[in-house]
Amino acid sequence: MNFVEELRWRGMLHDIMPGTEELLNKGMTSGYIGFDPTADSLHVGHLTQIMTLIHFQRAGHKPYALVGGATGMVGDPSGKSAERNLLSEDVLQHNLESVKLQLQKFLDFNSGANSAQMVNNYDWFKNFTFLDFIRDVGKHITVNYMMAKDSVKKRLEGDTGMSFTEFTYQLVQGYDFYYLWKHNNCVLQMGGSDQWGNIVTGTELIRRKDGGEAYALTTQLIKKADGTKFGKTESGAVWLDPARTSTYQFYQFWLNTTDADAKSYIRIFTLLDREVIVAMETEHDAAPHLRVLQKALAKDITIRVHGEVEYEKAIKSSEFLFGNTGIEFLNELSEAEVIGIFEGVPNFKIALSDLKAGINATDLLAANTQIFPSKGEAKKMIQGGGVAVNKIKINTPEDIYNADNLIGGKFLVAQKGKKNYFLIVVE
Repeated sequence: MNFVEELRWRGMLHDIMPGTEELLNKGMTSGYIGFDPTADSLHVGHLTQIMTLIHFQRAGHKPYALVGGATGMVGDPSGKSAERNLLSEDVLQHNLESVKLQLQKFLDFNSGANSAQMVNNYDWFKNFTFLDFIRDVGKHITVNYMMAKDSVKKRLEGDTGMSFTEFTYQLVQGYDFYYLWKHNNCVLQMGGSDQWGNIVTGTELIRRKDGGEAYALTTQLIKKADGTKFGKTESGAVWLDPARTSTYQFYQFWLNTTDADAKSYIRIFTLLDREVIVAMETEHDAAPHLRVLQKALAKDITIRVHGEVEYEKAIKSSEFLFGNTGIEFLNELSEAEVIGIFEGVPNFKIALSDLKAGINATDLLAANTQIFPSKGEAKKMIQGGGVAVNKIKINTPEDIYNADNLIGGKFLVAQKGKKNYFLIVVE
C-alpha cells in the first residue's frame, strides 16, 4: 500500500513537504503524531490523526504516538482564541494512562519491526533546564521566524494577545521532533493542517542544529458539509470513552450523518477498501433512504472503538427506540448505559416508597410525574389506547405498577404514541 496515495484517495491529504513521498517509497520510515492529554479520553476529533497512523503502519512504516506530558503543561495556540488551562502533573499522568489505553485499540504495538511505539515528551523535558533550553534550542530559531507563523500572528492580532508560555510552544514541539529524529530515527512528523507551522519549525531546528533532513505531512481539518465543526453535538464533544459518551450515543452520532458528510466520512474514518466503498457509494446514490453509507460507517467505527458486543447493544437500543423491539434487553445494560440511551428524553424521578404499595397508571403519569398535565388528559389518552409503560399498552387508567415492573430495579419507560418516550427514574 502506498501511504500517500491512500491518504489522497480518501480525501485526507492537505500539505506534504517535497521529497516526503519519495522517502516513504524507499522502505520503512518512522514517523509520529502528537496527542496532547488535555482530557482523560480522546474524542472523535482525534480520529483523523489516529486513522493517519493506522494507514501509516499498514503501509509498512513505523508509527510513533507522542503523548505530550510536557506540551500538555504549556498549551498549543494553534486554532485557539484563548489560552488553554494548564494542568497539574497528577491530572496529566492520569490522562496519559487513559489515552495510552485508547490508542492501543487502534495501533499494533506487537508486530515486530514496524510495531507502534508510545513516547511521552515529559521524559526528555523533565530534566531540561530553562537555561539549557534557551542555549541549546532557542538560539537556532529567530523570533522573526516564530512571529511569521499564522498561529502566532492570529493571536497577536486578537484582543487577548499571547503569553510567553504559548509563544514558546512551537520551539517545544520543534524540539520533540529533533529529539525523536536524533534518538529514534523519526524523520517524519504528521498532524492536522493547523500544525504545519509547528511541524516545519521542527524540520528547521533539525537542519540548523545538526544539518539533518526531516519531513512534514498534514491532513485536512474535518468539517461538516455545512461548514460547522466536526465532532461537536448539542451536548458537547463525542468522546471515545463510553463513560463520557455512551456507545449508543456514539453509534447514533455516525448514523445521523448527512448524505454529503457520509460520502467523505466513509473514506476517512473506516478501513473499508476502495472497491467496497465505491460499490457502497453507488448503492447509496441509487437508494439514499436506505442509508447504506451511514449504517456501514457507524458499524465500522463503533466496533473498532467499543467492540462487537457493545455495537450489538447500540443496534438493539436503536431498534427499541425506533422500532418494535421489546424492552427486555434493557435489563442487560448498566444504569449508565440505560441513561445514555435516553439522553435528551424527558425524565422524571419518583421515590421507591411510592411504588411499594402500587400506584395506578393515572397517578404515575400525571401526579407523581408530569408526563401528562392533568389526570383527565392521562385517562383520556389511556382509554384511547395511546399510552404504554415498558412497551406494554396500558389497558385502563387503574392499571397498577409496583417495584416488580422496574427495569434493572431502577427504571420505568413510558410512551405517548409511538415516538414520545419518557424515562421514570426510581430512587
